[in-house]
Amino acid sequence: MRTVEISEEPIRLGQFLKLAALAEDGGHAKELIEDGEVHVNGAVEVRRGAQLREGDVVVVNGDEVRISVRP
Repeated sequence: MRTVEISEEPIRLGQFLKLAALAEDGGHAKELIEDGEVHVNGAVEVRRGAQLREGDVVVVNGDEVRISVRP
């Protein structure tokens, strides 16, 4: 599992997917979410605007990323 730092929380799921390089762009992020391929803390997340916070774990196609807030 890798960690991706954000500057402040919360961050929207669609934005985080791009930041963490789990999605190529916004369109790809939307497609992944609509296809049920994005899991947040073990559950499928279908809301592109879902608010993520420090410690949340996002999984796409087996790639696990934990959110950390930059001090």
